[in-house]
Amino acid sequence: MDTEKAKMIRGDLFIAADSTLAEDRRSARELTKQFNDMTQSESPEAKAVMKQLLGAIGEDCLIEMPFRCDYGYNIRIGDNVQMNFNCVFLDGCPITIGNRVFLAPNVQLYTASHPLDPEVRSSGLGIGKPITIEDDVWLCGNVVVVPGVTIGRGAVIGAGSVVTKDVPPMCVYAR
Repeated sequence: MDTEKAKMIRGDLFIAADSTLAEDRRSARELTKQFNDMTQSESPEAKAVMKQLLGAIGEDCLIEMPFRCDYGYNIRIGDNVQMNFNCVFLDGCPITIGNRVFLAPNVQLYTASHPLDPEVRSSGLGIGKPITIEDDVWLCGNVVVVPGVTIGRGAVIGAGSVVTKDVPPMCVYAR
């Protein structure tokens, strides 16, 4: 039988209040609090916490505090990624960030969603889709990326944009 965690990561309907998932969220909160309470994001201690929290993190990455996520283990970050203050990742499904990606302040990546049918939604089920950000992308300030989006290599997403569909490589998207 599938676990709720496996269903969640796969993007199937899952019970959001599942005890294992609740414990995973609690663990992620503890690690993000530990990270956010530090004064130097580039310190060996801060890097060690992020290596423990995230599914993978590349070389020469800078993640500024504060940072928030649901689980951490579904986040994979490439090399030379810079994330500015106040990034929020709802990572029920995988979030993959390529190399040399810039995330400005207040970038929010949401893989989590809810069923559209109100009866199903009120039953406590969650659903999601992965987000992929390819190499050399720049997400400007206050960008929100919704579930299921892929942002192509070299794209620039304008400040305040809400990205609801895939963005082709090497283009500017502002909405």
